[in-house]
Amino acid sequence: MDDFRNKTGGSFDFRGFGGGGSIRKAGKLVAIIIVIMILLVIVSGSFYSIREEEQAVVCTFGVPKAVTQPGLHFKIPLIQTVQKVNTTIQGFAIGYSSDSELNYNGAEGADNSMMITADYNFIHVDFYAEYRVTDPVKALYASEDPQLILANIAQNCIRTTIGSYGVDAVLTTGKNEIQSNIKNMILEKLDAIDIGIQLVNITIQDAEPPTDEVITAFKSVETAKQGKETALNNANKYRNEQIPSAEADADKIVQDAEADKQARINEAEGQVARFNSMYEEYVKYPAVTKQRMFYETMEEVLPDMKIIIQGADGSSVQQIMPLDKFN
Repeated sequence: MDDFRNKTGGSFDFRGFGGGGSIRKAGKLVAIIIVIMILLVIVSGSFYSIREEEQAVVCTFGVPKAVTQPGLHFKIPLIQTVQKVNTTIQGFAIGYSSDSELNYNGAEGADNSMMITADYNFIHVDFYAEYRVTDPVKALYASEDPQLILANIAQNCIRTTIGSYGVDAVLTTGKNEIQSNIKNMILEKLDAIDIGIQLVNITIQDAEPPTDEVITAFKSVETAKQGKETALNNANKYRNEQIPSAEADADKIVQDAEADKQARINEAEGQVARFNSMYEEYVKYPAVTKQRMFYETMEEVLPDMKIIIQGADGSSVQQIMPLDKFN
Protein backbone atom coordinates (compact mmCIF):
# COMPACT_ATOMS: atom_id res chain seq x y z
CA MET A 1 0.00 0.00 0.00
CA ASP A 2 2.84 2.43 0.89
CA ASP A 3 4.58 1.56 -2.32
CA PHE A 4 1.32 2.35 -4.25
CA ARG A 5 1.06 5.71 -2.47
CA ASN A 6 4.70 6.50 -3.16
CA LYS A 7 4.27 5.69 -6.79
CA THR A 8 1.18 7.97 -7.07
CA GLY A 9 2.73 10.87 -5.18
CA GLY A 10 0.98 10.19 -1.91
CA SER A 11 -2.61 10.76 -3.19
CA PHE A 12 -5.07 9.45 -5.80
CA ASP A 13 -6.27 11.94 -8.49
CA PHE A 14 -9.47 11.00 -10.38
CA ARG A 15 -9.23 13.90 -12.88
CA GLY A 16 -6.98 11.76 -14.95
CA PHE A 17 -9.93 9.48 -15.65
CA GLY A 18 -12.11 12.38 -17.21
CA GLY A 19 -14.92 12.54 -14.57
CA GLY A 20 -14.98 16.37 -14.23
CA GLY A 21 -15.20 16.97 -18.00
CA SER A 22 -18.30 14.78 -18.35
CA ILE A 23 -20.13 16.72 -15.64
CA ARG A 24 -19.35 20.00 -17.30
CA LYS A 25 -20.57 18.72 -20.67
CA ALA A 26 -23.78 17.47 -19.12
CA GLY A 27 -24.40 20.86 -17.50
CA LYS A 28 -23.88 22.64 -20.81
CA LEU A 29 -26.31 20.27 -22.52
CA VAL A 30 -28.99 20.90 -19.88
CA ALA A 31 -28.49 24.65 -20.23
CA ILE A 32 -28.84 24.44 -24.01
CA ILE A 33 -32.04 22.42 -23.68
CA ILE A 34 -33.48 24.95 -21.24
CA VAL A 35 -32.60 27.82 -23.56
CA ILE A 36 -34.19 26.02 -26.50
CA MET A 37 -37.33 25.38 -24.51
CA ILE A 38 -37.50 29.03 -23.48
CA LEU A 39 -37.03 30.09 -27.08
CA LEU A 40 -39.76 27.70 -28.18
CA VAL A 41 -42.11 29.09 -25.56
CA ILE A 42 -41.27 32.65 -26.63
CA VAL A 43 -41.67 31.87 -30.32
CA SER A 44 -44.91 29.97 -29.80
CA GLY A 45 -46.23 32.88 -27.72
CA SER A 46 -45.38 35.35 -30.46
CA PHE A 47 -48.24 34.28 -32.71
CA TYR A 48 -51.96 33.89 -32.33
CA SER A 49 -54.81 33.12 -34.72
CA ILE A 50 -58.30 34.59 -35.03
CA ARG A 51 -61.22 32.62 -36.45
CA GLU A 52 -64.02 34.06 -38.57
CA GLU A 53 -66.44 34.21 -35.65
CA GLU A 54 -63.93 35.89 -33.31
CA GLN A 55 -62.23 39.20 -32.67
CA ALA A 56 -59.18 39.75 -30.47
CA VAL A 57 -58.10 42.44 -28.03
CA VAL A 58 -54.34 42.95 -27.76
CA CYS A 59 -53.24 44.72 -24.59
CA THR A 60 -49.81 46.46 -24.61
CA PHE A 61 -48.70 47.92 -21.28
CA GLY A 62 -52.37 48.19 -20.27
CA VAL A 63 -53.52 49.80 -23.52
CA PRO A 64 -56.09 47.58 -25.36
CA LYS A 65 -56.49 47.48 -29.11
CA ALA A 66 -59.01 45.50 -31.17
CA VAL A 67 -57.86 43.14 -33.92
CA THR A 68 -60.72 42.21 -36.20
CA GLN A 69 -59.04 40.55 -39.18
CA PRO A 70 -59.14 36.74 -39.04
CA GLY A 71 -55.95 34.74 -39.58
CA LEU A 72 -52.47 34.49 -38.00
CA HIS A 73 -51.12 37.54 -36.14
CA PHE A 74 -47.86 38.45 -34.32
CA LYS A 75 -47.53 39.77 -30.76
CA ILE A 76 -44.63 40.70 -28.55
CA PRO A 77 -44.06 37.89 -26.03
CA LEU A 78 -44.32 38.71 -22.33
CA ILE A 79 -45.35 42.27 -23.20
CA GLN A 80 -48.57 41.92 -25.14
CA THR A 81 -51.53 39.80 -24.00
CA VAL A 82 -54.40 38.61 -26.20
CA GLN A 83 -58.04 38.00 -25.29
CA LYS A 84 -60.47 36.61 -27.83
CA VAL A 85 -64.15 37.56 -28.00
CA ASN A 86 -66.95 35.59 -29.65
CA THR A 87 -68.79 37.86 -32.10
CA THR A 88 -71.51 35.42 -33.18
CA ILE A 89 -75.13 35.84 -32.07
CA GLN A 90 -75.62 34.49 -28.57
CA GLY A 91 -78.71 34.25 -26.41
CA PHE A 92 -80.11 33.75 -22.93
CA ALA A 93 -83.48 33.01 -21.41
CA ILE A 94 -85.47 35.36 -19.21
CA GLY A 95 -88.12 33.83 -16.99
CA TYR A 96 -87.29 30.17 -17.53
CA SER A 97 -84.27 27.92 -17.27
CA SER A 98 -82.39 26.64 -20.31
CA ASP A 99 -79.65 24.04 -19.90
CA SER A 100 -78.18 24.70 -23.33
CA GLU A 101 -78.16 28.50 -23.20
CA LEU A 102 -77.00 31.17 -20.82
CA ASN A 103 -79.80 32.41 -18.56
CA TYR A 104 -80.01 35.09 -15.92
CA ASN A 105 -82.96 34.12 -13.81
CA GLY A 106 -81.21 34.69 -10.50
CA ALA A 107 -82.08 32.98 -7.24
CA GLU A 108 -85.79 33.32 -7.92
CA GLY A 109 -85.59 31.12 -11.03
CA ALA A 110 -88.92 30.93 -12.81
CA ASP A 111 -90.42 33.54 -10.44
CA ASN A 112 -88.86 36.19 -12.69
CA SER A 113 -91.54 35.37 -15.25
CA MET A 114 -94.34 36.50 -12.88
CA MET A 115 -95.48 40.00 -13.88
CA ILE A 116 -98.46 42.28 -13.35
CA THR A 117 -100.42 43.84 -16.21
CA ALA A 118 -102.06 47.25 -16.53
CA ASP A 119 -105.42 45.80 -15.46
CA TYR A 120 -103.86 44.31 -12.29
CA ASN A 121 -103.71 40.70 -13.45
CA PHE A 122 -100.77 38.40 -12.74
CA ILE A 123 -99.25 36.56 -15.67
CA HIS A 124 -96.22 34.38 -16.47
CA VAL A 125 -94.23 35.62 -19.48
CA ASP A 126 -91.03 33.96 -20.76
CA PHE A 127 -88.62 35.75 -23.10
CA TYR A 128 -85.53 34.84 -25.08
CA ALA A 129 -82.96 37.54 -25.86
CA GLU A 130 -80.31 37.39 -28.59
CA TYR A 131 -77.26 39.66 -28.71
CA ARG A 132 -73.80 40.00 -30.23
CA VAL A 133 -70.57 41.82 -29.42
CA THR A 134 -70.06 44.97 -31.51
CA ASP A 135 -66.96 46.38 -29.76
CA PRO A 136 -64.67 43.76 -28.20
CA VAL A 137 -62.61 46.33 -26.25
CA LYS A 138 -65.68 47.81 -24.54
CA ALA A 139 -67.17 44.35 -24.04
CA LEU A 140 -64.06 43.35 -22.06
CA TYR A 141 -63.18 46.55 -20.23
CA ALA A 142 -66.25 48.83 -20.08
CA SER A 143 -68.00 46.56 -17.58
CA GLU A 144 -67.35 43.44 -15.56
CA ASP A 145 -70.22 41.42 -17.05
CA PRO A 146 -71.97 43.04 -20.04
CA GLN A 147 -74.30 40.06 -20.48
CA LEU A 148 -75.58 40.45 -16.94
CA ILE A 149 -76.11 44.16 -17.52
CA LEU A 150 -78.09 43.38 -20.67
CA ALA A 151 -80.19 40.83 -18.77
CA ASN A 152 -81.00 43.36 -16.03
CA ILE A 153 -81.90 46.02 -18.58
CA ALA A 154 -84.08 43.53 -20.44
CA GLN A 155 -85.96 42.51 -17.27
CA ASN A 156 -86.58 46.16 -16.40
CA CYS A 157 -87.88 46.99 -19.89
CA ILE A 158 -90.01 43.84 -19.98
CA ARG A 159 -91.73 44.61 -16.68
CA THR A 160 -92.26 48.25 -17.64
CA THR A 161 -93.81 47.31 -20.98
CA ILE A 162 -95.95 44.43 -19.70
CA GLY A 163 -97.25 46.74 -16.97
CA SER A 164 -98.64 49.10 -19.61
CA TYR A 165 -100.73 46.46 -21.40
CA GLY A 166 -103.85 44.57 -20.42
CA VAL A 167 -103.75 40.83 -19.88
CA ASP A 168 -105.73 40.16 -23.08
CA ALA A 169 -103.15 41.96 -25.20
CA VAL A 170 -100.25 40.10 -23.57
CA LEU A 171 -101.87 36.71 -24.09
CA THR A 172 -103.34 37.21 -27.54
CA THR A 173 -103.27 40.17 -29.90
CA GLY A 174 -100.53 42.43 -28.56
CA LYS A 175 -97.46 40.17 -28.57
CA ASN A 176 -95.80 41.62 -31.67
CA GLU A 177 -96.29 45.19 -30.49
CA ILE A 178 -95.00 44.34 -27.00
CA GLN A 179 -91.86 42.69 -28.41
CA SER A 180 -91.18 45.70 -30.64
CA ASN A 181 -91.59 48.19 -27.78
CA ILE A 182 -89.33 46.17 -25.47
CA LYS A 183 -86.63 45.89 -28.14
CA ASN A 184 -86.65 49.62 -28.86
CA MET A 185 -86.46 50.44 -25.15
CA ILE A 186 -83.50 48.08 -24.61
CA LEU A 187 -81.65 49.47 -27.64
CA GLU A 188 -82.01 53.03 -26.32
CA LYS A 189 -80.58 52.07 -22.92
CA LEU A 190 -77.70 50.10 -24.47
CA ASP A 191 -76.80 53.07 -26.66
CA ALA A 192 -76.74 55.28 -23.56
CA ILE A 193 -74.35 53.08 -21.55
CA ASP A 194 -72.28 51.82 -24.55
CA ILE A 195 -70.84 48.56 -23.18
CA GLY A 196 -69.90 47.01 -26.52
CA ILE A 197 -72.82 44.65 -27.06
CA GLN A 198 -76.00 45.05 -29.10
CA LEU A 199 -79.41 43.44 -28.82
CA VAL A 200 -80.34 41.50 -31.97
CA ASN A 201 -83.83 40.37 -31.02
CA ILE A 202 -86.08 39.57 -28.08
CA THR A 203 -89.14 37.34 -28.40
CA ILE A 204 -91.95 36.11 -26.18
CA GLN A 205 -91.53 32.37 -25.76
CA ASP A 206 -94.69 31.78 -23.74
CA ALA A 207 -97.37 33.72 -21.89
CA GLU A 208 -99.98 32.23 -19.61
CA PRO A 209 -102.00 33.13 -16.50
CA PRO A 210 -100.75 31.88 -13.11
CA THR A 211 -103.65 29.50 -12.32
CA ASP A 212 -105.24 26.60 -14.18
CA GLU A 213 -108.72 28.11 -13.89
CA VAL A 214 -107.63 31.34 -15.51
CA ILE A 215 -105.68 29.43 -18.15
CA THR A 216 -108.82 27.49 -19.05
CA ALA A 217 -110.87 30.67 -19.20
CA PHE A 218 -108.37 32.41 -21.45
CA LYS A 219 -108.15 29.37 -23.69
CA SER A 220 -111.91 29.52 -24.03
CA VAL A 221 -111.65 33.21 -24.89
CA GLU A 222 -108.96 32.46 -27.45
CA THR A 223 -111.07 29.68 -28.94
CA ALA A 224 -114.04 32.05 -29.14
CA LYS A 225 -111.90 34.70 -30.85
CA GLN A 226 -110.66 32.14 -33.34
CA GLY A 227 -114.26 31.08 -33.93
CA LYS A 228 -115.15 34.73 -34.47
CA GLU A 229 -112.36 35.11 -36.99
CA THR A 230 -113.49 31.95 -38.76
CA ALA A 231 -117.09 33.17 -38.87
CA LEU A 232 -115.97 36.56 -40.23
CA ASN A 233 -113.84 34.90 -42.87
CA ASN A 234 -116.72 32.65 -43.90
CA ALA A 235 -119.10 35.63 -43.98
CA ASN A 236 -116.67 37.60 -46.13
CA LYS A 237 -116.28 34.63 -48.42
CA TYR A 238 -120.06 34.27 -48.73
CA ARG A 239 -120.41 38.01 -49.36
CA ASN A 240 -117.75 37.92 -52.06
CA GLU A 241 -119.54 35.02 -53.69
CA GLN A 242 -123.02 36.55 -53.46
CA ILE A 243 -122.23 40.11 -54.51
CA PRO A 244 -121.38 39.21 -58.15
CA SER A 245 -124.53 37.07 -58.37
CA ALA A 246 -126.66 39.86 -56.90
CA GLU A 247 -125.10 42.40 -59.24
CA ALA A 248 -125.85 40.12 -62.19
CA ASP A 249 -129.48 39.74 -61.03
CA ALA A 250 -129.75 43.50 -60.58
CA ASP A 251 -128.40 44.08 -64.07
CA LYS A 252 -130.93 41.60 -65.49
CA ILE A 253 -133.79 43.31 -63.64
CA VAL A 254 -132.66 46.71 -64.94
CA GLN A 255 -132.40 45.36 -68.46
CA ASP A 256 -135.86 43.75 -68.23
CA ALA A 257 -137.26 47.00 -66.88
CA GLU A 258 -135.68 48.94 -69.71
CA ALA A 259 -137.12 46.48 -72.22
CA ASP A 260 -140.55 46.68 -70.58
CA LYS A 261 -140.35 50.46 -70.56
CA GLN A 262 -139.50 50.54 -74.24
CA ALA A 263 -142.33 48.09 -74.99
CA ARG A 264 -144.81 50.25 -73.11
CA ILE A 265 -143.55 53.37 -74.85
CA ASN A 266 -143.93 51.67 -78.20
CA GLU A 267 -147.43 50.48 -77.27
CA ALA A 268 -148.40 53.95 -76.08
CA GLU A 269 -147.09 55.52 -79.25
CA GLY A 270 -149.07 52.95 -81.24
CA GLN A 271 -152.20 53.75 -79.27
CA VAL A 272 -151.66 57.46 -79.87
CA ALA A 273 -151.23 56.86 -83.57
CA ARG A 274 -154.40 54.73 -83.65
CA PHE A 275 -156.32 57.36 -81.70
CA ASN A 276 -155.16 60.11 -84.03
CA SER A 277 -156.22 57.98 -87.00
CA MET A 278 -159.62 57.37 -85.46
CA TYR A 279 -159.99 61.05 -84.70
CA GLU A 280 -159.30 61.95 -88.29
CA GLU A 281 -162.00 59.49 -89.39
CA TYR A 282 -164.32 60.87 -86.75
CA VAL A 283 -163.86 64.38 -88.08
CA LYS A 284 -164.78 63.15 -91.57
CA TYR A 285 -167.68 60.85 -90.58
CA PRO A 286 -168.73 61.54 -86.99
CA ALA A 287 -171.92 59.45 -86.93
CA VAL A 288 -170.45 56.36 -88.50
CA THR A 289 -167.29 56.57 -86.43
CA LYS A 290 -169.26 57.06 -83.22
CA GLN A 291 -171.42 54.03 -83.96
CA ARG A 292 -168.37 51.90 -84.78
CA MET A 293 -166.62 52.96 -81.58
CA PHE A 294 -169.75 52.04 -79.66
CA TYR A 295 -169.83 48.56 -81.16
CA GLU A 296 -166.09 47.99 -80.53
CA THR A 297 -166.46 49.12 -76.95
CA MET A 298 -169.39 46.82 -76.35
CA GLU A 299 -167.44 43.97 -77.92
CA GLU A 300 -164.66 44.48 -75.42
CA VAL A 301 -166.96 44.94 -72.42
CA LEU A 302 -169.50 42.21 -73.30
CA PRO A 303 -167.79 39.85 -75.71
CA ASP A 304 -170.59 37.18 -75.50
CA MET A 305 -173.49 39.59 -75.96
CA LYS A 306 -175.72 39.45 -79.13
CA ILE A 307 -177.38 42.63 -80.43
CA ILE A 308 -180.83 42.57 -82.07
CA ILE A 309 -181.46 45.43 -84.47
CA GLN A 310 -185.03 46.36 -85.48
CA GLY A 311 -185.73 47.00 -89.13
CA ALA A 312 -185.47 50.55 -90.31
CA ASP A 313 -188.96 50.53 -91.87
CA GLY A 314 -190.58 49.77 -88.54
CA SER A 315 -191.53 46.25 -89.48
CA SER A 316 -191.54 43.55 -86.91
CA VAL A 317 -188.79 41.64 -88.69
CA GLN A 318 -185.76 41.41 -86.42
CA GLN A 319 -182.24 40.74 -87.54
CA ILE A 320 -179.64 39.23 -85.22
CA MET A 321 -176.25 40.49 -85.95
CA PRO A 322 -173.20 39.07 -84.08
CA LEU A 323 -170.72 41.72 -83.11
CA ASP A 324 -167.78 39.78 -84.51
CA LYS A 325 -169.08 40.66 -87.98
CA PHE A 326 -168.06 44.28 -87.37
CA ASN A 327 -164.38 43.43 -86.97
